[in-house]
Amino acid sequence: MPGPHEPEARLAFARGAGPWLVPGLVGAAGAVLLTRRSRYRVPVAAVATAAAAGLTWFFRDPPRHGEGLLLSGADGVVQSITPWPDGRTRVAIFMSPLDVHVNRAPIAGKILSVEHVPGGHVPAFNKESDRNERVVWRFDTEIGELECVQIAGTVARRIVPYLDEGVTVEQGERLGLIRFGSRFDTYLPPGVEPAVTVGQKTRAGETRLVHG
Repeated sequence: MPGPHEPEARLAFARGAGPWLVPGLVGAAGAVLLTRRSRYRVPVAAVATAAAAGLTWFFRDPPRHGEGLLLSGADGVVQSITPWPDGRTRVAIFMSPLDVHVNRAPIAGKILSVEHVPGGHVPAFNKESDRNERVVWRFDTEIGELECVQIAGTVARRIVPYLDEGVTVEQGERLGLIRFGSRFDTYLPPGVEPAVTVGQKTRAGETRLVHG
């Protein structure tokens, strides 16, 4: 994986994609080869090829180069902006299976903790998804302590963190992957106002979450 200041490949796949992507591509190639023996296998080959294409699209990891005080950590749509009892504001971004599912650091800082919390797997757009399986990230940053949460959904049952506690990250650096539809929450520190609105599309490492 390139560093934060190194050029990124135009076509890249997410770390952690192998267990899904490789069998899908191999299966599709095998199904296509089998059509040479029998034309009745063409429908199977078509389905296998479509599935492999879907996996290739889902696990893409395009380069991102944004600027701003605090950037989105996920591709998707702003699902909700919620004032929290402790003065923070939660910005929840829903990721559909069509979105890039590699999450990125919204701001530079030191990772204070990475905590895996077991839970359910209800749809990520459901209010009850707050109790889903998740990984909680806490960062020490120039705007104070920042918390981000990767939340698994009905189909997304595997969160793959890339980094560990104690590591210093650059803004836009990859944090991890959530396989299939899911959610990414960012808790803005007290006094920090969001620059996005509910329903707005976001791109990880590019869209500004706050002004500045």
